[in-house]
Amino acid sequence: MSPLMLLLIAVAGVALLLLGVIKFKMPAFIVLLLVSMLVALAAGIPIQEVAGLVTEGMGGTLGSVAVLVGLGAMLGKVIEISGGAQVLSTRFTALFGPRRVIAALTTAAFLLAIPVFFDVGFIVLVPIIYGFAKALGVPPVKIGLPVGAIMLAIHVVVPPHPGVVGGAEILGADIGWATILGLAFCAPLGVLSYFVAKRINRREIPMLPETAEQFESFGASGTGTALAKTKAPTSSMVISMILLPIVMIMLGTVGGSLVAAESTAANILGFVGSPAVALLVTVLVSYYLLGVRSGWTSEQTGKVMDSALAPAAIVILVTGAGGVFGKVLTESGIGTVLAQSLAAAGLPIIVMAFILAAILRASQGSATVAIITTTGLLAAAVEAGDFSTVQTVLILVAVGFGAFGLSHVNDSGFWIVTRFLGLSVAEGLRTWTVLTTVLGVAGFALTAITYAIITAAGV
Repeated sequence: MSPLMLLLIAVAGVALLLLGVIKFKMPAFIVLLLVSMLVALAAGIPIQEVAGLVTEGMGGTLGSVAVLVGLGAMLGKVIEISGGAQVLSTRFTALFGPRRVIAALTTAAFLLAIPVFFDVGFIVLVPIIYGFAKALGVPPVKIGLPVGAIMLAIHVVVPPHPGVVGGAEILGADIGWATILGLAFCAPLGVLSYFVAKRINRREIPMLPETAEQFESFGASGTGTALAKTKAPTSSMVISMILLPIVMIMLGTVGGSLVAAESTAANILGFVGSPAVALLVTVLVSYYLLGVRSGWTSEQTGKVMDSALAPAAIVILVTGAGGVFGKVLTESGIGTVLAQSLAAAGLPIIVMAFILAAILRASQGSATVAIITTTGLLAAAVEAGDFSTVQTVLILVAVGFGAFGLSHVNDSGFWIVTRFLGLSVAEGLRTWTVLTTVLGVAGFALTAITYAIITAAGV
């Protein structure tokens, strides 16, 4: 099938999806599954393979998302109902002042995102975003947008995240330089994220009814007499619950690099530092410290945590369906065919790196897949180009920033952010998609300028 026809199929699929969700107000879960099947058939995937592809896409996404969202929701609920989020937001507001709270949390998110995957970090911070929003009297989108954007920026360009590490391996780029330059470029993007999100949020953005209801009841007594016997936790205890999974993940990542690969120590550190284990341990600790020790019975604490799963199920299923759509687009070869056609255009390699990654990101959704695929397409050119160590790393960073923007309906992260912040699909495209794209272009501009200076200097 020609690249033009594949492109038209992809565009038609996205248009049909947006029409169903925005115009006809159909459930996103159903529309995503339906459009995924139609696109698969139109792209020439055999009919007998379509159902299996849907199952594979759903399973592949939920394998990494369902456990994290479920445990993260439980942790968030017990922090919320115990009064922890309110205590922490009040403490931060008093410490930094109302005008600087969002900037302070965005800075904290920058640091927390270095060792932690984007979806894990964002989910862990959701109750804090809600608590701060409650304290400031603003909708959660005003706080969650800049926080989510800077976390995603670090996810796509700073090791040890999987896309940039895999891309570095393919291009032979130096991980140390990738870390230094990635953090150097993300720091000004954190400032830009704050101001661009502030501009986007100047207008009133309506919340989805189900999220508005959840947000309005945030911190209120939803467990009968259970809260009457509860002592509010200290801010240090709440911070400990947020940092515990992050420290465990960091221990696995950093510690694993200091011991021999495949050794017993490496296997143990890998287990301890896996996001699912880290969140499970944190939930169990919070079960005791924020629940039982604070005055709830074991049964009451269990009910509080169980109450988090019903709202989380919507996020999980919609995210999984978004993964199905991305899987179909990947298997159809739409992004790869378009990228290969563009690769023959003869553009400068730094520009090509950004554009190829952006096309792959927009066409199939996953930033990690976009980075790995783009670096694979560029590997031969990089090897033959006799680039310096820093130039090679800058090409890798340009790929990362290309995979940063254009987060939309085929990206599981889009659904996580929009559902937790209460954004409709249309509002998600106007806010989250615009913000990630602006930051991706800005990040690439910084990278391209640095590349030009380095090349001119012969470094």
